[in-house]
Amino acid sequence: MLPLTHNKDWKNTNKHNTTRLATWTLAWVLSMAVANFGPQFIWQQDLITIMAIGTNFMMGIGMILANRRQLLGLDELQQKIQLNAMGLSLGVGLIVGLSYSNLDSTNLIAGHAEISHLVIIMGLTYLVGIILGHRKYQ
Repeated sequence: MLPLTHNKDWKNTNKHNTTRLATWTLAWVLSMAVANFGPQFIWQQDLITIMAIGTNFMMGIGMILANRRQLLGLDELQQKIQLNAMGLSLGVGLIVGLSYSNLDSTNLIAGHAEISHLVIIMGLTYLVGIILGHRKYQ
């Protein structure tokens, strides 16, 4: 068994990494909203839109790095659960996304294939993967 101080340090580090990831994710989501809705409601200059999209891109890189740090700080079992859920989400996203795109390009669906639909599918798949992983290793 690990000493109590090591366990407390791990918990504090994990809490700090999770808070950092949440902060970067919130910044990315907010910058995405500004980049998408700013040109419609706040400004009409292309240069500002390009800067907003660039800022969103940079926030996304920060979010990825925070996610990596958070994952590396987890124990081996949590890393395995996360990796399996991410792999499932990637696979489902790839297969569903390309099939959805094919349905759109061949005009077999009435609307257009929207990336937001794919993001929702991937997010839900990731959530299911996490739940199944936790159940598997209880």
